[in-house]
Amino acid sequence: MLTWFSQAAWSWLRRWGEIRAGSRAARRFAAFGPGTSIAFPPATVFGEPWIRLGAHTVLGAEITLTAGMTPGHDLGAGTVIRIGSGCAIGRGSHIVAHSRIEIGDHVFAGPYVYITDQNHTYTDTATPVGFQWPVDDPVSIGSGSWLGASAVILPGAQIGRNCVVAAGTVVRPGTYPDHSVVAGVPGRVVRRYDPNKGWDPPISSPA
Repeated sequence: MLTWFSQAAWSWLRRWGEIRAGSRAARRFAAFGPGTSIAFPPATVFGEPWIRLGAHTVLGAEITLTAGMTPGHDLGAGTVIRIGSGCAIGRGSHIVAHSRIEIGDHVFAGPYVYITDQNHTYTDTATPVGFQWPVDDPVSIGSGSWLGASAVILPGAQIGRNCVVAAGTVVRPGTYPDHSVVAGVPGRVVRRYDPNKGWDPPISSPA
């Protein structure tokens, strides 16, 4: 009986604890499109006035979605995080922005993906790295892209449309063209599509 009650209570919390379009929590965001939801329980969410979410986008449980250094940080005019419509961001992922993170429409991310536009510097050898002032570099992820589980998108990464980032890849600063496959640590383009030649290298047909 106790097990049944605990499972029923947790199911109720998951159903009614999620942030849905039109709710009081959703109204704190700069935009929260129809059909969009953030699953319960979230990990950390703050900076909502600088976050715009499109329509029919789903963010998984235990998500970290933050704009600014701390809750209440005034970031001025404009949007810091924009996630388009029709996206799915996997459980336990982190989207941590201080300058700008742009995610296009219909972007899918597996669980535990990490995306940030800020990193600490280490130029001052007399000061612990964690105390040195960080540097911002905007991130963009083009519409239609797929980010595999546990991928890491570092500041300054500009990922094109309909790209694939393999699971566990660390994407360093740089421009990654449309229709490319990025894999490895550090990530590099291992396959791309040429309108005249097709996929290079070719995609093997299943046996």
